[in-house]
Order: sequence, then structure tokens, then C-alpha cells
Amino acid sequence: MTERFLINATHGIDDPDRATIALVMANAALTLGKEAVLLLVSEGARLGVGEVVDAIHESGFPSLRELLEQYLESGGQVWACSPCVVKRGLEKDMDPRITLTGAVAALAWVAENGTSLSF
Repeated sequence: MTERFLINATHGIDDPDRATIALVMANAALTLGKEAVLLLVSEGARLGVGEVVDAIHESGFPSLRELLEQYLESGGQVWACSPCVVKRGLEKDMDPRITLTGAVAALAWVAENGTSLSF
């Protein structure tokens, strides 16, 4: 059985619905007692910036800020794709609770009895 989930958040302000669903799924994994890493990739890298997180609140869901804080308080990890962050010039603005990483670390984490989902 899968014990860990890598949730790829590939969207931010460009698709708030998908950004929100990524956080909902990451929180759900923790609720099930699984390990979870939210990986911010492509435009999802922008979710590492507080102003972007604060700007997203999809109807019918808690705000992205609420979902993110719940996720972190429950022990979830957030990683961001280093090249994605650098490409967008976000290095100075990233939340300090986010770990910058690359593809090898993400794939190694999934390889240890994990499953990856993308939104």
C-alpha cells in the first residue's frame, strides 16, 4: 500500500482551482495518516510566495492560506523546484518553510513506496 504521496502543484494564480485542489489532496493524504510532500513546479512555484497564496480563494473551499497553514501544521512538507523558482526570479520571496530541491530528490522520495499526483 502507498504510504507517501508527492502532490505536484503545477499551477498558481493561472489556475486557482487546480492550485486549491493540490492543497486539498495534500491535506487529505495527511488525514489518512500518510506522508505527504507538496512539490511546487512550473507556475506552481509561485505558491511559495505569500502574496500569491493570499490572493487565491476558490469558491466552496477554504482559502489557500488556510489550506497551506493546516497542511504545514499537520506535518506536511513543501518543496519547490529550484530551477522553476530561479526561472521566475522568486528566490528572495519564497516562504522560508519551503525547501528548494530538484528532480532527483523528488523522484527518490517517490521511489520509497510513494505515489505521485499532479494538479
